[in-house]
Amino acid sequence: MAKKLASIVLALAATASLAAAPALAQPAPQTKRGNETLKKYCTGDYLTYCGNISPDDPAMDKCFQTNWTKLSENCRRAIDAYEKNPANKK
Repeated sequence: MAKKLASIVLALAATASLAAAPALAQPAPQTKRGNETLKKYCTGDYLTYCGNISPDDPAMDKCFQTNWTKLSENCRRAIDAYEKNPANKK
């Protein structure tokens, strides 16, 4: 689960960084991780619980794991669905 959470969180962090700094007008980081459902339902949780951590920091995995019970139900469901999809297995 930790490995999958890492890829999910990195995708969210990329999305959140765009939302947090639109005035910078930097291009979106390219990522092949995550999906639109994760971005939709988990970006707020990322910003609330882990937004102070760089997406490249290994502590990001731990942050989402530590805060799993605090994550919104929709975010947890999105993560579970993402992990169950065989196309997302690495």
